[in-house]
Amino acid sequence: MLRKLNFILVACGIALAGAMISVEAMAQEKTKIQNDPEIFQAFGGKTGLVNIMNDFMVGLLADKRTAPFFKDTDNDRVKEQLVDQICEILNGGCVYKGAKMKPMHAEMGINREHFNGLVEQLQLAMDKNKVPFRAQNKLLAVLAPMHRDIITK
Repeated sequence: MLRKLNFILVACGIALAGAMISVEAMAQEKTKIQNDPEIFQAFGGKTGLVNIMNDFMVGLLADKRTAPFFKDTDNDRVKEQLVDQICEILNGGCVYKGAKMKPMHAEMGINREHFNGLVEQLQLAMDKNKVPFRAQNKLLAVLAPMHRDIITK
């Protein structure tokens, strides 16, 4: 029950943060994370990110809300892109060279339920890999504003 309440609070926080954080604030938060050398290590470095994304993809494919978006994709490529994207956000020395979020998701018909499923699966993967709650929240605060580019329905 406490886990479910925690997820609901974080999901509400993500929605609220996405609605309230300006582009400038997002850039400041990204800088804040980049200036925290311990945060990348809290995720287990690049090896930890690979493990998290492996578990994340398993969850995405098992979740009825997100599975349709990933069943016919190159999941290894998606995982590589996610590792690079998160690694760059955490200042782990990676460079994300993938597509921009808005054009990539424009025609996918993603709604809030789909997005919340993705966030839930990411949290479960981070929990499984023992990422501290504080580190998870820092990452989610940076990722939250992306909902504006991903939710199209």
